[in-house]
Amino acid sequence: MKRASASATATEAAGQAFADVLAPGDVVLLSGPLGAGKTTFVRGLARGLGVVERATSPTFTMVRQHRCHNARGIETLHHADLYRVGSIDEVLDLALGELVEEQSVAVIEWGEIAAPIFGVDVLRVTIEVISDEARRIGVSGALAADRAAAIARWLT
Repeated sequence: MKRASASATATEAAGQAFADVLAPGDVVLLSGPLGAGKTTFVRGLARGLGVVERATSPTFTMVRQHRCHNARGIETLHHADLYRVGSIDEVLDLALGELVEEQSVAVIEWGEIAAPIFGVDVLRVTIEVISDEARRIGVSGALAADRAAAIARWLT
């Protein structure tokens, strides 16, 4: 299941619309090359969850929490960036698994390194670079099958 994006603005809009796919307790593992638009996608997703402040990359702080305001019961967005993490042991030291609560959502950039911690019950979002501006945003993972109807709406 893939959605095309022709610009950074469209990638942000895709993130905002993707918020409708999420439920409390979800983990989103976000992957793509450097400069693909992962943080841009999260900025839109945060807006879709009702985050008031601008979501910025937590590259140096590793994890940022944002208060959400929405009708879906998601109260907190945990935004992690694992670009500077070199091993699964470092990921374990961040205690990302403990962040996921019933009223929160965790979105983890460079999420492939954290995959062993969360198992299969995740949404995997992959951003492929097609050209300077164009991207293809794919969704997979065990939760994708459970959310097929919501993802189908997101694709249009």
